[in-house]
Amino acid sequence: MSKPIVAIVGRPNVGKSTLFNTLAGEKISIVKDYPGVTRDRIYADIAWLNRSMSLIDTGGIEMDTHDIMLSHMREQATIAIDTADVILFITDVRQGLVDADFKVADMLRRAGKPVVLVVNKVDNFEKYMPDVYEFYNLGIGEPYPVSASSKLGIGDMLDAVLEHIAPEKFEEDEDERPRIAVVGKPNAGKSSLINRLLGENRVIVSEVAGTTRDAVDTEIIRDGKEYIFIDTAGIRRKNKIKEDLEKYSIIRTVAAIERSDVVVLMIDAVEGVTEQDAKIAGIAHERGRGLIIAVNKWDAIEKDNHTVKEYTNKVREILSFVPYAEIVFISALTGQRTDKVFERIETVIQFHSMRVQTGVLNEILMEAVAMQQPPSDKGKRLKIFYMTQVSTKPPTFVLFVNSKELMHFSYQRYIENRIRDTFGFTGTPIRMFIRERKEK
Repeated sequence: MSKPIVAIVGRPNVGKSTLFNTLAGEKISIVKDYPGVTRDRIYADIAWLNRSMSLIDTGGIEMDTHDIMLSHMREQATIAIDTADVILFITDVRQGLVDADFKVADMLRRAGKPVVLVVNKVDNFEKYMPDVYEFYNLGIGEPYPVSASSKLGIGDMLDAVLEHIAPEKFEEDEDERPRIAVVGKPNAGKSSLINRLLGENRVIVSEVAGTTRDAVDTEIIRDGKEYIFIDTAGIRRKNKIKEDLEKYSIIRTVAAIERSDVVVLMIDAVEGVTEQDAKIAGIAHERGRGLIIAVNKWDAIEKDNHTVKEYTNKVREILSFVPYAEIVFISALTGQRTDKVFERIETVIQFHSMRVQTGVLNEILMEAVAMQQPPSDKGKRLKIFYMTQVSTKPPTFVLFVNSKELMHFSYQRYIENRIRDTFGFTGTPIRMFIRERKEK
């Protein structure tokens, strides 16, 4: 189930990041008192009234600027607006209604998306409400007074957000067809791979990076089974200017990964694994999606008997946090080994939704404990009573122990590895939660 996306936008220095941090419940965005600090568009999952949403924080929108950084921020905020289901338009009651607010409002009107107008920094409702009414002049609806720093008015604002989201957006997707997100940097060959798998040029392919402007769903039938492939706009390379802008184009990728079961990360074999590639892999891991790394343009690499092994080791080293990921070497241009992509996808789908019986699971657990004794501290030893699988997509397990503090990360990883040795779980992350219970 993909979550509705809510984007926070506004001109610089109106408190967008402070509101984002308040809603996210932690300090994810850096908060400073000068414009242009939030150069990254950062995302977080939030919930209100048992409804889950993905929240995106954007850099301030400067409509009339020749500054490279600010123009980039405006461009990326535009991407967030295009992707979002609802826009939180943030203004500042202390600064009052300014010309830049009207320009942002015009931009949002043209986007045609539902907008919730938020007037921030209203720390005293009695004092500032007359100033709040001034924001009706923007002509985009009722202004909601909030204080992001004092956490005032947040509930009414989120109620307004929910009113703009159709109830079916929060319901489980009844479409059982596997969804595969093809992601990666621009020009890595995402569209070419889908065209090769599809057997026809349904997706536009160009040598110009960033041709695929929006996520495109393509239905592909193979051996009588239907798959939905999601092609995404690529994450841009770093800009030549010194500031780090690489997180800018990440929101479309986040949205595509949210909607998918399996992620195919396209890596340019000539360029090798980059920071952007690692970032995408990290998002797929966080979201619990199956992961396949497709090293594309393999035909352009000079090879000997050791090339595949050496390249695989290099990928594993850089992406060490996803050791379970499947790796396949392909050429979307020539079709070399692209049939292996479907084989890997099918394997990952099966493991991603695999369920292990509790009895079998605990036999493996007992054997693992017998082979390597649990850790102890100050004379008290960790006891693992039993383990059970509570969900799939990704496979999620709960271990019941006598003390959570005694469960060292390395021992938890050891148990996970024993599970993988026995059942495979190729290409899929495993979630493991530790719960305490008293000894009988």
